[in-house]
Amino acid sequence: MNSKIALLEQKQAEALLGGGQKRIDAQHKKGKLTARERLHFLLDEGSFEEIGMMVTHRSKDFGLEKEQYLGDGVVTGYGTVHGRLVYVFSQDFTVFGGSLSETHAEKICKIMDLALKNGAPLIGLNDSGGARIQEGVVSLGGYADIFYRNVRASGVIPQLSAIMGPCAGGAVYSPAITDFILMVENTSYMFVTGPNVVKTVTHEEVTSEELGGAMTHASKSGVTHFACANEIEAITNLKQILSYVPQNCEENAPSVPYESNGSELRTQLNSIIPENANQPYDIREVIENVIDTDSFFEVHKHFAENIVVGFARLAGRSIGIVANQPAVLAGVLDIHSSTKAARFVRFCDCFNIPLLVFEDVPGFLPGTDQEWNAIITNGAKLLYAFSEATVPRITVITRKAYGGAYDVMNSKHIGADMNYAWPSAEIAVMGAKGAAEIIFKNEISTAANKDEKWKEKEAEYQTMFANPYRAAERGFIDEVIKPEQTREKLIRAFKMLENKADKLPKKKHGNIPL
Repeated sequence: MNSKIALLEQKQAEALLGGGQKRIDAQHKKGKLTARERLHFLLDEGSFEEIGMMVTHRSKDFGLEKEQYLGDGVVTGYGTVHGRLVYVFSQDFTVFGGSLSETHAEKICKIMDLALKNGAPLIGLNDSGGARIQEGVVSLGGYADIFYRNVRASGVIPQLSAIMGPCAGGAVYSPAITDFILMVENTSYMFVTGPNVVKTVTHEEVTSEELGGAMTHASKSGVTHFACANEIEAITNLKQILSYVPQNCEENAPSVPYESNGSELRTQLNSIIPENANQPYDIREVIENVIDTDSFFEVHKHFAENIVVGFARLAGRSIGIVANQPAVLAGVLDIHSSTKAARFVRFCDCFNIPLLVFEDVPGFLPGTDQEWNAIITNGAKLLYAFSEATVPRITVITRKAYGGAYDVMNSKHIGADMNYAWPSAEIAVMGAKGAAEIIFKNEISTAANKDEKWKEKEAEYQTMFANPYRAAERGFIDEVIKPEQTREKLIRAFKMLENKADKLPKKKHGNIPL
C-alpha cells in the first residue's frame, strides 16, 4: 500500500505543477497569478475540494498524445467564500495556454451541473487562449456545452466571471451570458476577433488593450462591469458581490445584523438639492446619506455614467439601487443608461434583491444618433425590466420627473410599491420652459414683449405643475417627505414589504424588446 500511496502523492504533486515551474515563472513575470493561487485567495482557507485533478486529454492528433498534463488546463471544484458554498473553475494558462479541449470542457460542465443541482453560485476564472485548435470541432462542441449550461443556470444561481488573461473568439460568450464580468487592467482582454484579424479585414491598427482591454469594455462597450487594477482587487470584488446576493433564486437576499444608533434622520439631505433646478449635483451624495455607512458597491461605474447602479445595505438588508445622475448629461436616459439599468434591475429581480430608485430625470436624450440606434427599443428594456420585477420596489423622486422617463423610472403606474417625493420634486410632462412655449404659444406670439410674457407663462406653469402635489393628489405619489426623513421612511417601507408576494401571469417567458 505504501508504494501505491507514494504513486498517488507523485501524481498529485505533478498535477499541482500544471505546465511546469518554467511556465509558472513566466505567468508570474507577466504580473499574473496561477490558476491555483487565484483559488487560494478567493476561497476560505482550507475549504477547496478539487474535482477532476487526474483528468487528461484524449486527443492523438498533431503529436498531442506525447504531451499530457494532469488536470488538462483547468482546476475545478468547490469551496466556501465567507462560509457559503460556491463552485469554481480556474483556467490554467501554463497548460496549452489554458486552451479548451473536450475534457477541459467536460470538467467545467460537471462543476456547472453540480452548482445548478445544489443551488450555489458559480465562479469562473478565465485565462485561456481559446479553443484547442488541434482538437477541431470537438473543442467547439465543448464551448457550446458550457454556453447551454450558462443559459440553463441563468436566473437560478448567480454566475460570476473574472477575466484574468486572454479571452477571445467563442470563449467570450460564456462570460457574456453570466451575471457579472470582472476584468484586470493591462493583463486581460476580450474580443471576438483579435487585432491581427481586424487589421486584415478592416485595415484598422489597434492593440489588444485598445480593442478589448478592461477599460475599453468598462467604459465604451459596457461588456465588463468592473475594471480592476490587479487580480487581487478582482478577487476582492468577487467576494464583495457574493456578500450582497443569495445562493440561488429560492433564497432571500442576505442581511447583516443592524442596530440603530437612535434617530435615522439625515439632515444633510435637506441641503443637497441646489436652489437652481438646472444646477447639477452628485446623486451618490444622496445614496451615501440614505444607506448604511460605506455599504454602497457600485456596478458598471465607468459605463453610461448618467445612471448609477449598485448594491447597498439599508438597516442591514441587501438592496439594489438605480439612480439618475444629474452630474452627467443632467441624468437623462439614453440607450446605454437604459440597457445598463435594465440589466441590473433584472439581476436583482432574479435573486430577490429589493430595488430602490432615486429619480431625477429630465427625459430621454433627443437626437438622430439616439433614434437611429433604437432609443425606443432600448428605453423599452428598462420599462420592461421594472414592469416585470416582482421584488419590493420603492422610488424617491428628488427633483425632475419629466415625460415618459417619469413612467419608466419605476413609477406607481408600472407596479412600484411605494413612491415618495421630496418637496423639490417636479413631476410634469416636460420642463416649464418647453411647456409654456407650446401651451401659451398664441399668447406669447401676440404679446408686445414676448420675452417678458414667456417668462410670466413659464412661471405660471412652474407654479401649477412643477411640484409633487398634483401627483400626490392623484395618489401617484404616496407621500411627500422631507429629505431628512428619507432613510427612516425607506427602512420602514422595506420592512413592511418584506413578505411581498407577487406572481406574473402564467407564461413560458416574456419577449423583452432586445
